[in-house]
Amino acid sequence: QPPLLIFIRLYSSLSATSTSAFRKVFSKAQHIAIITGAGVSAESGVPTFRGAGGYWRKWQAQDLATPSAFSRSPSLVWEFYHYRRELVLSKSPNPAHIAIAECEARLKEQGRSVVVITQNVDQLHRRAGTQNLLELHGSLFKTRCMSCGNVAENLKSPICPALSGKGAPDPKAEDARIPAEDLPRCERSGCNGLLRPHVVWFGESLDSDVLAAVERELDTCDLCLVVGTSSVVYPAAMFAPQVAARGTPVAEFNMEDTPATARFTFHFEGPCGSTLPLALERCDSEPVR
Repeated sequence: QPPLLIFIRLYSSLSATSTSAFRKVFSKAQHIAIITGAGVSAESGVPTFRGAGGYWRKWQAQDLATPSAFSRSPSLVWEFYHYRRELVLSKSPNPAHIAIAECEARLKEQGRSVVVITQNVDQLHRRAGTQNLLELHGSLFKTRCMSCGNVAENLKSPICPALSGKGAPDPKAEDARIPAEDLPRCERSGCNGLLRPHVVWFGESLDSDVLAAVERELDTCDLCLVVGTSSVVYPAAMFAPQVAARGTPVAEFNMEDTPATARFTFHFEGPCGSTLPLALERCDSEPVR
């Protein structure tokens, strides 16, 4: 037989064995932690703003997603986030998001639990139906007041009239230069402070309460899935390896190997929207309702 055919058959055999072993672990797991990254959202058409194509106009995310950039030009930063909000609102959860949400609902009926720990800010997990969700980096659809500190969900489209039609990603697009008083403002009685996106910017620390909740979940999970993340963004990159270090099975679902792949029990290569629904579908041992 041609060497390539032998390799394909061997790979398929190993893949089937790996899937079977994972399914056995999955069928017995009582508390599953699922860590998700940009790769999951990318399959819904949400850009990652990383790498060669990761520009909005002439800037990369790290140029605009900083406290200093917001201080210098809140109008420009809000244009960037308005563009991202409107883009995400035009996208839908993909089969990976839906598989996770359906798995959580199904296992809850069995007295088992699923928690999703996401690095994504697009709320696609929430829109898919995920209930038990920890957002490490905040959300595009929440704001925080620079004056009173109030955090509120905001699903307005556009978020304020002055941003309507603004935020085009074309490098030739002119900056809107919107006056600060016309940018999103706090609606709490008597405040009217300038709002900022409630996301964790470069140079800022993760929310300590969210981190504490993540640590509690990872300390108690008996199965961990790492989905669509490159395992290079810290501190999230250390979460799954720490779980693996205490002997808990970890399964990685990604388009390619990552720096942490060798530490994990299972690795499933390919689009998460294809690999994850198969991995999380109902087991024969689960009760049918």
